[in-house]
Amino acid sequence: MTQRRPMSMRRIFRIPALLAVVTAFGLVAALLGDGVWDGASWFALAIPLVVTGYCVLRPQ
Repeated sequence: MTQRRPMSMRRIFRIPALLAVVTAFGLVAALLGDGVWDGASWFALAIPLVVTGYCVLRPQ
């Protein structure tokens, strides 16, 4: 039986923190204006949905 090293906090929360930053950017971009900001907000807010869908639907 092999022993596994515990994962660091940085490694555990890297992806959730990145998704939080992208989501916050998307929300701020939606409030800032029209045009390019709308596209940036749609793109930024779609990324967490795509990641969630990938994690839910991927084969185990």
